[in-house]
Amino acid sequence: MTGFIFPNEGVIEWDLLIVIYPYITGLVAGAFVVSSLYHVFGLTRLKPVARFSLITALAFLLVTPLPLVVHLGRPERALEMFLTPNLTSAMSAFGYIWFFYLIILVAEVWLVFRPDIVRYASSSEGTRKTVYTALALGMNTLTEESLTVDRRLIKVLSFIGIPVAFLLHGYVGFIFGAVKANPWWSTPLMPIIFLLSAIVSGIALLIVVYLIVTRLRRAEVEHRCFHFMALWLGGFLTVGVVLEGLEVFSMLYEQEESWQIISQLLTQRIAFTYFGIQFVLGSLLPLLLLAATALFKMEERFKTGLAFLSSVLVLIGVFAMRWNVVIGGQLISKSLRGFTSYAPPLWGLNGIVVASIILLLPFIVLAVLIYFIPPWQEEIKPPERRGLGYRASGLR
Repeated sequence: MTGFIFPNEGVIEWDLLIVIYPYITGLVAGAFVVSSLYHVFGLTRLKPVARFSLITALAFLLVTPLPLVVHLGRPERALEMFLTPNLTSAMSAFGYIWFFYLIILVAEVWLVFRPDIVRYASSSEGTRKTVYTALALGMNTLTEESLTVDRRLIKVLSFIGIPVAFLLHGYVGFIFGAVKANPWWSTPLMPIIFLLSAIVSGIALLIVVYLIVTRLRRAEVEHRCFHFMALWLGGFLTVGVVLEGLEVFSMLYEQEESWQIISQLLTQRIAFTYFGIQFVLGSLLPLLLLAATALFKMEERFKTGLAFLSSVLVLIGVFAMRWNVVIGGQLISKSLRGFTSYAPPLWGLNGIVVASIILLLPFIVLAVLIYFIPPWQEEIKPPERRGLGYRASGLR
C-alpha cells in the first residue's frame, strides 16, 4: 500500500469471485446472441451452431449465480433476495432478471430440442427412456401444426430473450458505472462496454468450444459457419476496442481532479494487465489475426487455426478487462492520493482454486447437456400430409 490510505481500505471486498461473475454472465449473453442471429434475423450461416449456442448459454446461465452465492459466505441468505424484495436496489434486481431469463432460455431450449426428446423417448430403454419421457412433458405427438407453432414460439422467445440477455449483463456495467465515488467506474459508457465485451467473449467461446468438440467427435468443421462467426467476432471486437479507448481518452481530455490518480493506475498498478493483456494481447493482436484471415488467401486449416487462436486471446483479454475494472477500481484510495494492493490467495472461498472450479463447472454442465440432447442432430422436418397425426415412433 502506498500514499494516503484509509484504515478500511486494506481489504479488497469485491475479490476474484466478483471478477468471474461478470465474466460468466457475459459468456451467457454472447452465446445467446449467436442463436438469436439465426432464429430472429435469419442468418442461415449460423444454423450449424444455433442449437449448440443455446445449450451453451443455458449451461453457463445455470452457474452464473454461484460466484455471488459463494462470495456471500452465507449461501442460504441468497433466498432473501426473493423473500424480501427491494425493487430500488440494482443488486437485488439480478435475481429477478436471472430467473426471468432462465425461464425464457429453458423454454426455448425445450422447444428447439422437443423433436429430438420425443424421438429419444420412443427409441430409448430403461432409465434413459424415463428421463426423455419426463422431458417430453407428456407431449409425445409431433404434427406439422405443432412444429409450426414451436418454430413461431422459438422466434418469439428469441426476440424477447435478446433485450433480457442485454439487460442481464448491461446491468452489471450499470452497477459499476453508478458508483459516483469511484472515478475509474463512474462513466456512462460502462454498461455499453460491458455489453459489447459480453457479446465478444460469447462468440469467442462458441468458436473455441465448437472447434474442440467437433475435433473430439471427429466430425467435419462447418467452415462457412466457423468463419462467419469469426467475422462477427472481429466486428464486435472492433467496436468494443473503440469504445474502451474513447472512455480513457475522454478522461484524458477532461482532465478532472481524478485524472492524476487514474493515470497512475493505468501506468503503474495495472499497466501490464491493461495495456499488455487487455489491449495488446486480447484486442489488437486478435484483430490483426482476424483481419488476416479475412483479407488474405490461406489454407483452410491455417485459417481456422488463426481464428481459434484469436478467440482464445479474446477470452483472455475480456477476463483481463473484468479484472482491471473490478480490482483496478478498488485499488484507488478514497482520498485519490494513494493505492492499496491485492493478490488473490490460492486457497479459501475467495481463492484461485475455488474460482477455477466455478469456471470449470459450466463446461461440465455443457457436457451433460450434450450427452442427453446432442445438438448435432438434423432438424426434424414436418411430416408428410399423409402422416399429420402420426406418433413419434414413426420418426426417421
